[in-house]
Amino acid sequence: MQRTYLATLGLGALLAAGSTLVLTPIALVPAARAAALFESRPVEVSRFAILAKPVARSDWSLMVLEQLRPAPACWQQRSDGLIDAALTRFDYSGICSRYIDSNGYSLRVGEVDLSSRYRLQLRQMGQELQLLGSSPDSRQDLLLGRGSVLRRDRDGFAAIALEPGWHLRRRVYGGQTLNHIYFASDANLAQLTRGDAAPPRTLLTRSDSPESDPGSASGAGRSQSRGGYGSGPIALRVIPFRE
Repeated sequence: MQRTYLATLGLGALLAAGSTLVLTPIALVPAARAAALFESRPVEVSRFAILAKPVARSDWSLMVLEQLRPAPACWQQRSDGLIDAALTRFDYSGICSRYIDSNGYSLRVGEVDLSSRYRLQLRQMGQELQLLGSSPDSRQDLLLGRGSVLRRDRDGFAAIALEPGWHLRRRVYGGQTLNHIYFASDANLAQLTRGDAAPPRTLLTRSDSPESDPGSASGAGRSQSRGGYGSGPIALRVIPFRE
């Protein structure tokens, strides 16, 4: 269910009201204020897999899987090094969670939600896949993780390992965990863009990565146009997380 934040109502009241409540929007909350609404908390890393799914001939889309129950397994390592997303072969309701676009994951740095300013995307450079945080307001991309392109198989996913300093966290509001995952860094954006707190290769200049490189396009975040990143009002989806 999609709800719009109101400037005059608390989110806790909206969640407590239930899905049958019909509200008339009074005013949308500006992006900066909406970003400050949320907190985050750590996740159990072993329950998550960060995967790159091959799309068409050269693109990739980002998917995060979470194992909610011990069995059956939501993903499995294949003998060729690729990952089998096993959840596609059974009803995974209550067993697996799947995060496949900006409604399910976003960027958070220094305890600031950057979902309205940055998008996550995958870019292939040779035999390497790079998970990047990109903004139309900056020529510098943040390198969040990397994986290897062993081969393209429509049923095989490439595993992405996060770079040092990056980790997964869950979005929280008013003590309630939501069905949204952050790619998070404890360093703030100014530190990351200056390179102060960044390990080697965590900061990339976009002009150093030519668009002509084969496989450089990404499917992750493709549905978000550059016009979607601004300081104007936005509507956010709130999905309570349930074990």
